[in-house]
Amino acid sequence: MAHSLAAVSAKAGINFSLATPKGYEPDKNIWNEARKIADKTKTKLFHTYDPKQAVKGADFVYTDVWTSMGQEKQQKKRLRDFKKYQVNSELIKAVGKKCNFMHCMPVHRGQEVTDEVMESAASIVFDQAENRLHVQKAIMVLLLKPKIKN
Repeated sequence: MAHSLAAVSAKAGINFSLATPKGYEPDKNIWNEARKIADKTKTKLFHTYDPKQAVKGADFVYTDVWTSMGQEKQQKKRLRDFKKYQVNSELIKAVGKKCNFMHCMPVHRGQEVTDEVMESAASIVFDQAENRLHVQKAIMVLLLKPKIKN
């Protein structure tokens, strides 16, 4: 998810900050390609190990699950490694201004994000999910639509 967000942010001219624990840095090839795009769009891409530094001044705080499909054997280690990266009220306060919270779902409440943030005025997670639903329906219509012969 972070790789996609970095690339799209760079292309769209949106500054992007990423915080990860050591050992979970972005892939160097992907990050370097995103940096090349960012240079053209005069966008800043920033990686840090400090989540509070990453969110400072952010308009949006975005997180994903700590353990994705296929990584189940790493779950205990990932829960330990990412514990300081939880999006909670303290991290949202570190932004220093009003921001929005996003998550690509599904959410593991109490892991990557607290209930308090998920249900806060800052959370636009449910609107985000609804918007994705409409895009997915449009793709299905496009794929299922009979081809018109000229």
